[in-house]
Amino acid sequence: MRKSWIALLAMLLLMGCAQARTPSVQPAAPSSEPLTVMAAASLKDAFEALGADFRAQHPATSITFNFAGSQQLAQQLVEGAPGDLFAAANQRQMDVAVAGGRVAADGADAPSIFARNRLVVVLPADNPAAIESLQDLAKPGVKLVLAAESVPAGQYALEFLANASATADYTEAYSPTVLSNVVSYETNVRSVLTKVALGEADAGIVYASDAPASNTQVATLPIPDALNVPVSYPIALVLDSTQPQAARDFVKYVLSAEGQATLARFGFLGAAEP
Repeated sequence: MRKSWIALLAMLLLMGCAQARTPSVQPAAPSSEPLTVMAAASLKDAFEALGADFRAQHPATSITFNFAGSQQLAQQLVEGAPGDLFAAANQRQMDVAVAGGRVAADGADAPSIFARNRLVVVLPADNPAAIESLQDLAKPGVKLVLAAESVPAGQYALEFLANASATADYTEAYSPTVLSNVVSYETNVRSVLTKVALGEADAGIVYASDAPASNTQVATLPIPDALNVPVSYPIALVLDSTQPQAARDFVKYVLSAEGQATLARFGFLGAAEP
């Protein structure tokens, strides 16, 4: 009997030692350093949704977003600001980052188009200036707000005005007359939308994705295809990214069918759409 108890005790001791030597499996902890995504201000709502969905699929990756005008972000990169991804609202600002040595000009990590957009005119919901057509933007006394020329949305707006001025329906006087009504040039397109929504301007030019039908603070006036400007959004890995694989995974997700569906939900056109 005594020998049986000794054998049982020995067996229990051996089992305890084996369990002590077996490491416990712990879930992957989030990375101590977040993936930093520098993105155009017009992408804010869509990218925050994309980020939440991406984190659900990659729980070990945390994300920090830096939203601002593309020209501001490009300048930050040129001046050495840390980042992992840059998503711009036009190729011009992406080219600034390429010229500054922060983004590859070609190869697997070079910029790729992930979304497209178009311009619309936004008006306060009560439309105090009674703007009914694009020609009305040239009426005396209209208070217009645009993004600055250095901002992609501002450059696109100038291209639209130039397109209109080249037609018989608007004449070459249209662009300079409309521009004489500008009361403020903003550093990003969201500021344009905010000023119009608050009634600080009679009209503004923004992206279609900035003014969804659910936004009851503004009304929209469409710009026909013949005058509109194709808007393209490139995204690229920052060359000295500390998390290149996570950055590449995020780009892959944005370009996936699921990512493109999310962008469409926020009013963007797909990467392959004209």
